[in-house]
Amino acid sequence: MHPRLSRALRNALVTSLMLGAPAAAMAATCGNDASGFARWQQEFAAEAAAADVGPAGLQALAGTTYATRTIAADRDQRSFSYSLEEFMRIRGAATIVQQGRRRIAENAEFYGSLERAFGVPPAVLVAIHGMETGFGNFMGNANVVSAIATLAYDCRRSDFFSEHALAALILVDRGAISPNTIGAMHGELGHTQFLPGNVLRYGVDGNGDGRIDLNNLTDAMASTANFLRQNGWRPGRGYQEGQRNFRAIQAWNAAPVYQRAIAIMAGQIEGQL
Repeated sequence: MHPRLSRALRNALVTSLMLGAPAAAMAATCGNDASGFARWQQEFAAEAAAADVGPAGLQALAGTTYATRTIAADRDQRSFSYSLEEFMRIRGAATIVQQGRRRIAENAEFYGSLERAFGVPPAVLVAIHGMETGFGNFMGNANVVSAIATLAYDCRRSDFFSEHALAALILVDRGAISPNTIGAMHGELGHTQFLPGNVLRYGVDGNGDGRIDLNNLTDAMASTANFLRQNGWRPGRGYQEGQRNFRAIQAWNAAPVYQRAIAIMAGQIEGQL
């Protein structure tokens, strides 16, 4: 999941989400290879401290390493340039539809409770779950804090990922993740691949255990439904391209082919397409 957050949200992450801390200017020196990463760590640590990131978060930042696999993955995102048909074939759309129907049938009350709470149909949630991690079968093999720190340092999208790096350090401070937490190659977490800033903004304790854990299916599905609802989802409205709720799917991922695939798979799961 890579929704594009505004500059205003970066400040909101610091002010309203990060325990009321004052916003810090993002000025750490970016780079295009590993050579400047240590310098960036020191500069970003000063910014994080000014934003009231605590000792645990700062220690996690100091322990990060330049994630070469993350940079390679970020440079190679060819799948988003495929045609819709090719993209859906490569991503296993037919299997996602088949398994999505079965998962809803086997857990009707669970998905029904989410629809009652957030207004998002089960088919949309399972389509996202299947697309993101194959229904939790692969949630990543990268160190989350190092991956996010590397992308915040990298000049290509430093502006976008810096806010998520701050959020990751806050999550470490809160005990929601650890410096060793494993996630996807861009630092996404859990069943539906939330970036750290979106965990802070949209995360829901779905199972009521007092913590938000996106590796827990209940928390992940509730958080996904909450993300869509907070991004404009309206109960009972259509979600195919051109319909009202397609905008919420667009907020989930910036790639048009991804957006269309989610909507089509959900429609097929419901038997509408």
